[in-house]
Amino acid sequence: MSDLTTLIDATGQTLARIAADFSPAVFASSLAAEDMVLTDMILKAKLPIGIFSLETGRLHQETLAVLDKVKARYGHDITLYRPQPELVAAYVEQNGLNAFYNSVEMRRECCRIRKVEPLGRALAGNKAWVTGQRRAQSATRAELHVQEDDAAHAMTKFNPLADWSEQDVWDYIRANDVPYNALHDQGYPSIGCEPCTRAVQPGEDVRAGRWWWENPDSKECGLHMVDGKLIRIKSVAA
Repeated sequence: MSDLTTLIDATGQTLARIAADFSPAVFASSLAAEDMVLTDMILKAKLPIGIFSLETGRLHQETLAVLDKVKARYGHDITLYRPQPELVAAYVEQNGLNAFYNSVEMRRECCRIRKVEPLGRALAGNKAWVTGQRRAQSATRAELHVQEDDAAHAMTKFNPLADWSEQDVWDYIRANDVPYNALHDQGYPSIGCEPCTRAVQPGEDVRAGRWWWENPDSKECGLHMVDGKLIRIKSVAA
């Protein structure tokens, strides 16, 4: 079992280094459990790291409710980035509202419109971005590093929780009374858009409920991919 205190200290040091050496920096929060850990650490330490979330237009109400929980607990408003309405309208008109069920290509195009394009706007003008990704989450993240060179966005990318386990995340949340998405108590360890997320069964992978109709090796929305490949181009020694 990992030493949570050691993990917390290391993550705090990483966040402090980001704030000191990679300003301006932003944290891309999906409002899931991992991201609430980082939100808690950033806001408690009053670090100058902006926090934003991608409001795709198809999120669960329980996910949107986390925004109010953060405001109530920390007095902080998370910045929201939304897809361009004309792009959404064109996709729906041409393919149908739920065309993402038809193929991986259609699903990734929906993700590109609703998540990847808004992400580009959110990252513009920053030197680094922070994510809540963990190595143990899925096969597609097995090679995750705490610090990476994101050449696609011409910036540095940090995954401060890369070494954390699921248990570490929840131990931190409970010990610090961190607000979290109510769906986590209903069998949703990983949460995305409502039509693309289901609860998982006992023994399933934590991301089994994401795009459950696809093969495990295709389960990325595109936020961490370029030309169909994960942006894991180069790790950077801390």
